[in-house]
Amino acid sequence: MRPDLAGSDGYIRNCWYVAGRSEDFDRTLTAAVLLEQEIVIFRDTLGKAIALEDACPHRKLPLSKGTVEGDNVVCGYHGLTFDCSGECVIAPTQLDNPPRRAAVHSYPARDRWGFLWLWMGEPQKADPNTIIDIPHFDDKSWGKTPKGAMSMKAHYLYIIDNLLDPSHVAWVHLTSFAGAGTDNRPLDLEETADGVIVSRWVLDEQAPPYYKDMLPFGPTCDRKQHYECRLPATAVNMSVYTPKGEGGIDKPLSENAFINISYNFITPIDADTTMYFWFQHRNMRADDAALSQRMFEGATMAFLEDKDVLEAVQTGMAKRKGGYLNLGLDAGAMRFRNRVAKSIATEVEGS
Repeated sequence: MRPDLAGSDGYIRNCWYVAGRSEDFDRTLTAAVLLEQEIVIFRDTLGKAIALEDACPHRKLPLSKGTVEGDNVVCGYHGLTFDCSGECVIAPTQLDNPPRRAAVHSYPARDRWGFLWLWMGEPQKADPNTIIDIPHFDDKSWGKTPKGAMSMKAHYLYIIDNLLDPSHVAWVHLTSFAGAGTDNRPLDLEETADGVIVSRWVLDEQAPPYYKDMLPFGPTCDRKQHYECRLPATAVNMSVYTPKGEGGIDKPLSENAFINISYNFITPIDADTTMYFWFQHRNMRADDAALSQRMFEGATMAFLEDKDVLEAVQTGMAKRKGGYLNLGLDAGAMRFRNRVAKSIATEVEGS
């Protein structure tokens, strides 16, 4: 049988991944799984996020079943107590002879852009400056939607495949993102230092249902679909709308352009399950809370449509008896998968 698509085995580990929305974590011990690693997350007395291996080294009881005392985690079995670095600082049953190898792994953690990011690789290589930059995040003229979170029973790279495929909207998102030209217009492919961009301009067509009522121009417009994925698993999908005649690959960005950017943070749980986090960022109507909510609800509905398709893809590919094929529209996704596979191999070789 033809092997799985490139990148399917393993994960890039020397990278930041989103563990959840920042507000999802407090002083409570919260169990999480990222890249098949079981982790317990809580906040210390100053509000800083702490992430530790979720297994006491004695008999592997999850530390998430224990308690927080000050800045320490106390195992619920025999009271072994671990500080924020993962070191065992108290062993109540043998105070005079603490076990020398009693320590758990600590994962670097940072709050940024309203999400909590964990570094899943070698701690000494963790650099917060490599967390994705979001231009205009603090610009009050740009509006934001609420932050979304969703679990999908699909390998994370099937989700990335989808996020590098502007054409699927013509069939999957008929009531939201579909529109004339999304089914068969040529695509442009560009490789960047850390990822891939698939894009195209669709000129002089009606806007899709999701955008139609929010645009300040019409009835037709020029539209750019910009689908970008960056290692290890971040998608920046940008929709640009301009008045008819002001868009196009050979023109500077129109000062009248409506820009909406969907930031999608994809975190593998294991080979069959993925967490999907997102928010949208637009350059108009920043204070329109009703619009932000409507956009969030519309995007959530569309992502649920993706979820339905991608979970069926996961099942279909897992039980396939024969081969599968790639289409021309898969070129960007295959380039990205090859980048993932190469990065994984490089990390393995260097370990």
